[in-house]
Amino acid sequence: MSRPVPLPEPDALAAFAAAGIDAALAERLAVYVALVLDANRRLNLTGAKTGAAFAVHVLDALTLRDRVASPLIDVGSGNGVPGIPLALATGARVVLLEPIKKRATFLAAALRTLGIEGEAVALRAEDAARDPALRGGFGTATARAVASAPAVAELTVPFLEIGGRALLQRGSLDPLERNAVADAALVLGAELTSERLLDGERRVLVLEKRVPTGPRFPRKNGIPAKRPLCMPRAAGV
Repeated sequence: MSRPVPLPEPDALAAFAAAGIDAALAERLAVYVALVLDANRRLNLTGAKTGAAFAVHVLDALTLRDRVASPLIDVGSGNGVPGIPLALATGARVVLLEPIKKRATFLAAALRTLGIEGEAVALRAEDAARDPALRGGFGTATARAVASAPAVAELTVPFLEIGGRALLQRGSLDPLERNAVADAALVLGAELTSERLLDGERRVLVLEKRVPTGPRFPRKNGIPAKRPLCMPRAAGV
């Protein structure tokens, strides 16, 4: 028997309304927030303890909405940000890639509850990118990862179709890392086409796929983060 749909989390709903989000979308987003906060006690999905605190992350995800083309893959999805908010806002079909099975089970249930077209896949990106059903088939790839920008590029670009875009949300970015991700994009068959500055140090890097990614990439599990492409070894450690 399926669980009832929770009520929209009230503080999150108020935050979305204050941000000017359409009422129907704000309600669905606030239901998603309620799902996350309820599951957080069991699955440690977020450090946010209130609806208002988690709404900040959802609003941050929505800064990408105008660049999303379906289908969307969210790599290392965790609690579903940014994949679920973007799917709700754009109607894109979404694949949520999350290697921890309990979290993937939560994400699959959240998709069903919210009526989103898509699926949760319990695999690491390095393994999933070898699956012909996933490699080279997406219009957009996102990853809210703490790894270096070149590492995130290596874990997202292989999933893109030609012309697809990887949207990398970053904080401060020193010249060394920026040059490295630009070079890494070329190695992976993509190009760093834009860098959109947001408030403070936040920014969005857009990598556009130009040619198929070579079969060497992504490298084996853990290697992209340990030895980021095009970064001097000392800088990547």
